[in-house]
Amino acid sequence: MIETERTILRPITNSDNEQIFSYRSDSETNKYQGWVPKSLEEVNEFISKNPNTFNTPETWFQLVIDEKQTNEIIGDIGIHFIDDNNFQCEIGCTLNKRHHGKGFAFESLKATIDYLFKKLNKHRIVTSIDPKNIDSIKLVERLGFRKEGHFKESLWFKGEWADDVIYAALKSDWK
Repeated sequence: MIETERTILRPITNSDNEQIFSYRSDSETNKYQGWVPKSLEEVNEFISKNPNTFNTPETWFQLVIDEKQTNEIIGDIGIHFIDDNNFQCEIGCTLNKRHHGKGFAFESLKATIDYLFKKLNKHRIVTSIDPKNIDSIKLVERLGFRKEGHFKESLWFKGEWADDVIYAALKSDWK
């Protein structure tokens, strides 16, 4: 669907379940994620909820990040097509810890954002980040997102109130 120099981004499929489970179930690496599956069945259920059609309002669509060299799934990108007018979306990325610090998240997100702005004509893309997740904040800032808000104790997350920081990019600002 979307190709970069080192990756292919494509819709998640049922046969991806074991590879998804291998990195998504790591609770330490994914401590800022809302979904950390405890079983393969949870992953199967997650995959089954992925819409059949990309760019459908009011849905989350999951892409996997395949590394071309190894043909291994190294992460995933979720895209929430927010509104009925379909001008805005939210993105999030999860990457296998073995591939952190190698530029895969930046490369994959940049290509996804390019696609959303240039091919799908989105006006605005947002992302929601725990302010303790410094690496993700640095990543979205490198991508050109700006901080729009910091909401104190706005989410009930893993048994406690957590802050939420919102970053966004506009098509008119995207290079």
